[in-house]
Amino acid sequence: MREIPLTPETSRIARRIIWFERSSAALSDPVRFMAYAMARATHEDMQVLRRYVPLEDLVEALDRAPPGIIDARSWAYSNLIAGRYPAPPLPKRQL
Repeated sequence: MREIPLTPETSRIARRIIWFERSSAALSDPVRFMAYAMARATHEDMQVLRRYVPLEDLVEALDRAPPGIIDARSWAYSNLIAGRYPAPPLPKRQL
């Protein structure tokens, strides 16, 4: 997955959805960042992020999403946007 650049817009989004980390740290792992974005970003935030995240990267972020971040509703919606219906099962934690 491509890197998401640190810009004033992406920094603002990162500060809001991953409030417990610096923006640069949040954006350093694009798969994890996009998992949080799919669960917590607004429509306007996603419009900004989609300028940097093409459809194939969105699909990769879904395929590699860490378990426990994306809720079922956001998972279904994000997979629909990615052209995958029905959505595959949510990622599960391995114990």
